[in-house]
Amino acid sequence: MMYIDPHIHMVSRTTDDYENMRDAGIVAVIEPAFWLGQPRTNVGSFKDYFSTLVGWERFRASQFGIKHYCTMGLNSKEANNEAVAEEVIEILPQFIAKEGVVAIGEIGYDDQTDLEDKYFRIQLEMAKEFDLPVMIHTPHRDKKQGTLRSMDVIEEHEIPPHLVVIDHNNEETVKAVLDRGFWAGFTIYPKTKMGKQRMVEVAKKYGSTKIIVDSSADWGVSDPLSVARTGNLMLEQGISKEDVHKLCYQNALDIYGQSGQFNESDWLGENTINQSDLLDGNSVLRGQEPKIINYKSARN
Repeated sequence: MMYIDPHIHMVSRTTDDYENMRDAGIVAVIEPAFWLGQPRTNVGSFKDYFSTLVGWERFRASQFGIKHYCTMGLNSKEANNEAVAEEVIEILPQFIAKEGVVAIGEIGYDDQTDLEDKYFRIQLEMAKEFDLPVMIHTPHRDKKQGTLRSMDVIEEHEIPPHLVVIDHNNEETVKAVLDRGFWAGFTIYPKTKMGKQRMVEVAKKYGSTKIIVDSSADWGVSDPLSVARTGNLMLEQGISKEDVHKLCYQNALDIYGQSGQFNESDWLGENTINQSDLLDGNSVLRGQEPKIINYKSARN
C-alpha cells in the first residue's frame, strides 16, 4: 500500500528515516511549520527556517523518492513573544505563496493566552486571503476545552469546516470534531498522544470518514513510520483495505488537495532519483556513490 504522512517534521529526521519511510510505502509528506524545541529570538531565524521548508527539505526528500510539501504559520507557543510574532506575521505572506505550501499551520492554542488567540485569528484571515486549508494544533493541556474553543473561533471567522484539519485528537475530542464537520487528525506516538492500538479502536468506532492518521515525528521520542505501521495493524485486525486507504492516504489527499498544490500525479507513475543532483551546490551525500534509482508508484 501507499501511505501519506500529512504531519511530520522532517528537518528533525535523518536520511535513514527517508529511506525507511519510502521502503514502508510512504510516498508523500507534509511538514508543518512548528516550534523547534527552544524559543527563536528574532525574525531572521524564522525566515531561514521557512526557507528550509520550501527549499532544502523539499530537495532532500526528493533524493530518497518522497514528495515533500509543507504548511506555513506562526506556531502557538511562539505567538506569546509579541515583538517577534509581529515581525513573523509580516514575512509570512511571501512564504505562503511559495510552491508546495498546502495550508496555513500548524496554528491554534498552546496555553490559550490572549496573544495566542490574537495571532490565531490573524492567520485564519490569511488562510481566507490565500484560499488555503488550515491545520490546527490542539493544546496538550486542557485539550478538550482548547479543541472546542478552536472550532468556535474558526466558525467565527467563517472558514468552512471542510477546509480545516483539527489535529492531535484523542478519544475525548473526536466526536465533537466530526459532529461539527471538521477533519480529525490523530498523531500516533510511541508513548504519548495516541498509540497504534488506540487508533485501531477509534477507526472501528468512528469509521474512515474525515479521519486522518499522522506521525508528527520530530526531535523528540517519535516514530516516522507510525502511519505505515498503524495502517498495517489496522489491516491485521480486520479493518478493510478501503478504509485503511482512506485513513492513511486518501483523506489527507482530499483535504490538502484543495490547496491546488498537493496532487497525486506528483508521485504516481515512473520517477527517477538521481543522487548526483545538487541544490545550490549541495548534495545529500557524504562520500557515498550516488544512486540512480527508477521506481514506480501505482494506485493502491
